[in-house]
Amino acid sequence: MAAAVVLLRRLRGVTTAPRRAAAVLPLTTSVRGVSDSTEPLTIETSVPYKSHIVDPPPREVATTARELATFFRDMSAMRRAEIAADSLYKAKLIRGFCHLYDGQEAVAVGMEAATTRADAIITAYRDHCAYLARGGDLAALFAELMGRRGGCSRGKGGSMHLYKKDANFYGGHGIVGAQVPLGCGLAFAQRYRKEAAVTFDLYGDGAANQGQLFEALNMAALWKLPVVLVCENNHYGMGTAEWRASKSPAYYKRGDYVPGLKVDGMDVLAVKQACKFAKQHALENGPIILEMDTYRYHGHSMSDPGSTYRTRDEIAGIRQERDPIERVRKLLLAHDLATTQELKDMEKEIRKQVDTAIAKAKESPMPDPSELFTNVYVNDCGLESFGVDRKVVRTVLP
Repeated sequence: MAAAVVLLRRLRGVTTAPRRAAAVLPLTTSVRGVSDSTEPLTIETSVPYKSHIVDPPPREVATTARELATFFRDMSAMRRAEIAADSLYKAKLIRGFCHLYDGQEAVAVGMEAATTRADAIITAYRDHCAYLARGGDLAALFAELMGRRGGCSRGKGGSMHLYKKDANFYGGHGIVGAQVPLGCGLAFAQRYRKEAAVTFDLYGDGAANQGQLFEALNMAALWKLPVVLVCENNHYGMGTAEWRASKSPAYYKRGDYVPGLKVDGMDVLAVKQACKFAKQHALENGPIILEMDTYRYHGHSMSDPGSTYRTRDEIAGIRQERDPIERVRKLLLAHDLATTQELKDMEKEIRKQVDTAIAKAKESPMPDPSELFTNVYVNDCGLESFGVDRKVVRTVLP
């Protein structure tokens, strides 16, 4: 009888639906009290989808307690990693450009839940959490941020150039909008090879007016390439509000002849549902645009305080009303799938894992100076590096 009561409490206010697998980061927790049930749940998205020349997917999203707990864990790990990166940058252990993703975690996690590792993902310079969502290692992330040899790009890429080839994650690109044609090229290769996979091609609202985006989209539509263009609209291109930069900020309609959806990018379940829908559409009909309505808590980069072009009240309001992690926390609590203390314990465990990863990354040595000259020419062997006077050989590659 007691078990039946618990089951009824957990199913209160939800209906049944087919189960879907959850995306999992390479993080583990010792918390055992959070429900690991695979009983099907159906939860309605926060707001309806807006659509352009396509019927939107239903608002009812199939999930499970296990998936919700995984979403909470993965987004919390991303949030903690970005906060730690902030501290490392201020301590001058991370140098150069550094663009943080906190606030936008639902996009990376929801997209990963709707894809497989056969699908390709390519993004711009705000790429830390996309790398983690693709199964990236925390220690390799921090080592790369600190320019260490143990980094995912051997310490040569830094914050903006993270890659994970075995998971079809292609970066990590610093030139605004330049990754969009590359993503369409990945989709061309998928179609050419007759692969049942798609490319998720991410860009920000600040890149939405780039001419190369429309050129690539035109070819993708002509050839019906399996590409999903994802506009992560965090409403500010650097310090410029979208309404000051775009005559029409309805980015999901920008494709004209290409269908589009506007999605609450702070609702991980809405993102999952939209990406699942878009993937199937792209496989059958060609490109589609997803506009993710999201928000970044930090400034554009670490050199931007993020408070000169928006108010602190605006940031606090988004945190209070739309934070993606808090939304999942409320779902877990409302459906009696976890207690407040259990979720706090999970967050404490995540903090320990992030701290451990940072300590491991700090132990990694800096790249050898000869690495400056590798991966430049097809054949690196025998290359000589001279000083500015062209008289003294500084290094010879083996």
